[in-house]
Amino acid sequence: MTQKSLFETPAPRAATPTIKANIDGGARGNPGPSAYGVVVRNAKGEVIAELSDYLGNQTNNFAEYSGLLAALEFAVRENHLSFKVFSDSELLVKQMKGQYRVKSPGLLELYERARTLVRKLEHFSIEHVSREYNREADALVNQVLDSRARGGR
Repeated sequence: MTQKSLFETPAPRAATPTIKANIDGGARGNPGPSAYGVVVRNAKGEVIAELSDYLGNQTNNFAEYSGLLAALEFAVRENHLSFKVFSDSELLVKQMKGQYRVKSPGLLELYERARTLVRKLEHFSIEHVSREYNREADALVNQVLDSRARGGR
């Protein structure tokens, strides 16, 4: 099985509603203080989860992958077997689709974890979107980083 076919699985059956997630990650300084943000919506477009966390001193790409992992872990844990992800990280999307190789040893482990989670889903797709379509996930990242900068947890 090629990487592309693994990450662009067949369309879901009608009985399996697709949930969608916008994911983002960011680092101030790259590397620097970093966080991820995820907004998950059900098939009706209603927000069913907002996930975010501080990651410490990491790279932007590490933060992007951490957002993807959080989204995939949520989908698997909540038994949402049809999942579509939107990210403004062209690198992450192309790596997950098998169009780019993962060269960074630090990202390879995260990529492999993501692949393992994707295999637990009936349908998975990932799509690159411009930053303007990812504002809510980006806002979660900035809330975490701003809170940390002010001395929050």
